[in-house]
Amino acid sequence: MDEVKNLDAEAVFAALTPSEAVASLREALAGDFDPADDIPRTISDISAGNMIFMPAEIGDWVGVKLVGVSVANSERGLPRIMAQYLMYDATTLELRTVIDGAALTTLRTPAVSLAAVEPALNRFTQPVNVVVFGAGPQGTGHADTIADVLDVELADVCFVVRSPDQVTADVHERGRVLQAQTAEVDEAIRAADIIVTATTASEPLFAADLVKPGAVVMACGSHDPHSRELPAELFTSALVIVEDLSNVLREGGDVVLAISDGALDADSLVTMKQFSNGEVSADADQTVVFKGSGMSWEDLAVATRLVGKA
Repeated sequence: MDEVKNLDAEAVFAALTPSEAVASLREALAGDFDPADDIPRTISDISAGNMIFMPAEIGDWVGVKLVGVSVANSERGLPRIMAQYLMYDATTLELRTVIDGAALTTLRTPAVSLAAVEPALNRFTQPVNVVVFGAGPQGTGHADTIADVLDVELADVCFVVRSPDQVTADVHERGRVLQAQTAEVDEAIRAADIIVTATTASEPLFAADLVKPGAVVMACGSHDPHSRELPAELFTSALVIVEDLSNVLREGGDVVLAISDGALDADSLVTMKQFSNGEVSADADQTVVFKGSGMSWEDLAVATRLVGKA
């Protein structure tokens, strides 16, 4: 068997730019692959938190991400999520590459959000205002990916957090840091062209009437059907994009709860494959909402491009 390659976090970020990660996902969506055929993840509770098993197959590759989520790791000064990604030859199932799974997740999650809404970003012809709820790797990753993908400049970037004193210097270098649930945050939301929620919240982070028509909202904080970051009222007149219908109805609390509240019709949901490929479009002044919870195929699509370049 050929020697197994190992790509650590540094190699992952050096090999692939955020915009290239977005392109890898849109290429997968443009092909024959349908996210509806993806293999559902398995989540098992353990004493420290849970373990997640995420297998996928696209073309010449089979991949699986093994994720450990330790809820108390932040108290130990360790990452909450530990992960490895294993890539196999689809024909022989020989192990070819081991990738730092946390780095791959950090790269792919914002890439998924941007791949899902990218056609709507063409509406922005002037510098945009961005509000990001959360200042962890996914919050900063979304800010970096937005900056790399958009054809226009970022006029203002705000990170909304519960504890501003705990925010690291690299976040301050990217934008302003605001204390959650303040008038300053409400003002930033009213001016926002793009809003990202990347938190562990289980209740809405802001009021729907603060969001201006035509804004693009991306929610990626959870895969729990009982938790949400977005208010149900936001979905009433928005074009709502999801990764896959069965997946979001199983894991996407923002969508599941909006449906149960009567604010959203499940039949109106648009998949990211449909929107990315131009089968469905949004009016220029229509709010666009993407709810993502993460699917196995997304890691493999980005990992395939990553291995090819590395």
